[in-house]
Amino acid sequence: MHETENPAQADDTLLMRREDFEDLLDRAAEKGAERVLAHLGLENGKAARDIRELRDLLEAWRDARRTAWQTMVKVMTTGVLAALLVGAAIKLKLVGGGQ
Repeated sequence: MHETENPAQADDTLLMRREDFEDLLDRAAEKGAERVLAHLGLENGKAARDIRELRDLLEAWRDARRTAWQTMVKVMTTGVLAALLVGAAIKLKLVGGGQ
């Protein structure tokens, strides 16, 4: 049969169990994080540096893409303005031979 416990002892046991449970959760979280890093190939202790480099590479790609779009818009705008100037010069007979 079960021995009856003192209520104070039951509270102490419950507190110990909570601490043990929290410790177990901490160890499980660390082990899970290690497994994820290993699955991603980042388990060699250089994960932080690798992730920083990946973020830098991604940021550089975004900057390059943004710059390419800006350059394309500038080239198209310059082309349209140049075509308008050439058209105006031809219309005003400043260019294009004497007819």
